[in-house]
Amino acid sequence: MTFEFATAARIVFGQGAIAELPQIAREWGRRALVVTGRNAERAEAVRRELRGLGIECREFSVHGEPTVEMVRRGTEAARAGCDVVIGFGGGSAMDAAKAIAALAKNAGDVLDYMEGVGRGWVLERAGLPFLAVPTTAGTGAEVTKNAVIGSPEHGVKASVRSASMLAKVAVIDPELTRDAPREVTAASGLDALTQLVEAYVSPRANAMTDLFCVEGLKLAANSLDRVYRDGHDMDAREAMSLAALLSGLALANAGLGAVHGFAGPLGGMLDAPHGALCAAVLPHATAVNIRALRDREPDGEGLRRYGEVGRILTGREDARAEDAAEWMAETCRGMAISNLRRHGLDQGQIPELVEKASRANSMKANAVKLTEGELREVAERTL
Repeated sequence: MTFEFATAARIVFGQGAIAELPQIAREWGRRALVVTGRNAERAEAVRRELRGLGIECREFSVHGEPTVEMVRRGTEAARAGCDVVIGFGGGSAMDAAKAIAALAKNAGDVLDYMEGVGRGWVLERAGLPFLAVPTTAGTGAEVTKNAVIGSPEHGVKASVRSASMLAKVAVIDPELTRDAPREVTAASGLDALTQLVEAYVSPRANAMTDLFCVEGLKLAANSLDRVYRDGHDMDAREAMSLAALLSGLALANAGLGAVHGFAGPLGGMLDAPHGALCAAVLPHATAVNIRALRDREPDGEGLRRYGEVGRILTGREDARAEDAAEWMAETCRGMAISNLRRHGLDQGQIPELVEKASRANSMKANAVKLTEGELREVAERTL
């Protein structure tokens, strides 16, 4: 057994943990760039506390999911005298802050470092210290070593990736997720579930990531519907925040799969949140994966692991792999997850989507290599 495991240098988790952020930030610098989502006002109390400790705060808001141009502007702001970057928000704010912190101390443009569409440059220097404060329970980006950036020029989203991009400190306070809208709770929660499943069935899974995935799947199975129905159920909020954290720890070390293989190019083709795209693809990619494994690797580890996912999600000892896909489909229906046609995908875009998904980095860790026909089937089932 051999594996490597990397994550944030320090993780602070718990209700009320946000109170520790100002003192933590003070250990890393006196001039902070605070990167937020669209609603920058949510971070005002945090900025006030930071200023109270003598930390100068500059603000940078990310409207929608981060793009090349947004990261360029944020990097300019960080290079103008900042010595620490704090990401406060959902996955978009996390990814933007992570990329900005990394590029602030490296030469060149963000596009130079993006996988697949860039110049293949490697980050040679450590970036500014990056502190992560998630306000949604989904992406696990607070403990991953990549930032997903949209390039409208190429019609795709791609990663900047380096172990040096891991957060110095991740502060995870479930209370910050309390007022997330129901649709955000659903999409982000299903993104976390997707990451737990894909990391668990990945050929790159190891003993460490299995621990996180199994525990995270149990948490999500017991809490996802509860938190969707009652956003003020803090036990469920806490459970989903932990599930999201565990999903980030797992995916950063075991990889993802077909759902994210499709979500990457879809993010460049459609104006829709990442979590919503993952949710729309999840039950269909899972069903096709399971069928492909049953046809080609009926005695393999991948099918056995999907069976375990089915047992965890349904709570039934006699559950089979196919029951996992059905549980996901029923959950998505119960949370009113939109199909991709409602997000703007049409039949004529399927060939482009399949071609881009087949080359996506996440597809390399899928539980089974899917044929072009199977990829097309997944895409068509999402409409």
